[in-house]
Amino acid sequence: MKRTIAVCLGLLALVSPAAADSPAAVVEEVQGKVTGVEFMDYVTPKAVIKIGDGGSIILSYLKSCRRETISGAGTVIVGTEESAVHLAEVKAEKTNCDSNQANATTRETSGVAATVLRSVDNSKAASSVQAQLTLYGASPLVEAKGRGKLIIRRLDVPGERQEISLGGTQLKGRFLDFASENVALAPGGLYAATFKSSQIVFRVDAQAKPGATPIVGRLLRMQ
Repeated sequence: MKRTIAVCLGLLALVSPAAADSPAAVVEEVQGKVTGVEFMDYVTPKAVIKIGDGGSIILSYLKSCRRETISGAGTVIVGTEESAVHLAEVKAEKTNCDSNQANATTRETSGVAATVLRSVDNSKAASSVQAQLTLYGASPLVEAKGRGKLIIRRLDVPGERQEISLGGTQLKGRFLDFASENVALAPGGLYAATFKSSQIVFRVDAQAKPGATPIVGRLLRMQ
C-alpha cells in the first residue's frame, strides 16, 4: 500500500502548475457513492476523487482521448492524460476525439473562425476551409453558459441553419445535449457555431453516429 501511495505522489510531482490549472478530463458518469466530483464536472490534474463501495465513475481525458471506467472502493488522482488509481478497478479504452477539445473557444480561436466565415460568405469554396475541430459524434454536447442564442449553420450546404434560444436552464446552466433532443448533424458536414462572442468552425466526422456517443468525442465548448 505504501508503495502505491508513493507512486501516486510521484505522479503528482510531475504535474506542472500550468497543467494543473487547465481541465484534463470530464466526468461522463457518476454512480453510487462518489465524493469530489459530479456528473459533467471538469477535473484538473491533482484532483482527488473518492469512490465508495458499489460506486463508479467514467472519466474521459480531453487530450489523450482515454476513457476510464473506475469502479469499487478506492481513490483516484487525476493526471494530465490518465488517472492514478488506488484499490479501485480501472477499465480503460481509447475513443475517437480531437485533442483541441482541451481548449475552450477563446478570443483567438473565435477570431480565426470569424475570418474563415468571412471568406466563406465572400464565395470562397467551403471545401477549402480547414476546420478548427472535428466531432466524432453527430449529436453535439454544446457547452454554452447562461442565456443567449446558439447558432449552428452548415457551410458546405447552403441554407441549413439552426437557431436555439438558451434561457440558462440547460444542464448545470451550460450544457445543451443534442442527443437528448434526438437531433443530429450530418456526418461529414462542415459547420460553424456561434454563441455570444464565441465562434468555431468544426467538421463532423464522416463515420460519426447520432445519439449519446462518448461525450469527449462530441463535446463543443463555447465560452
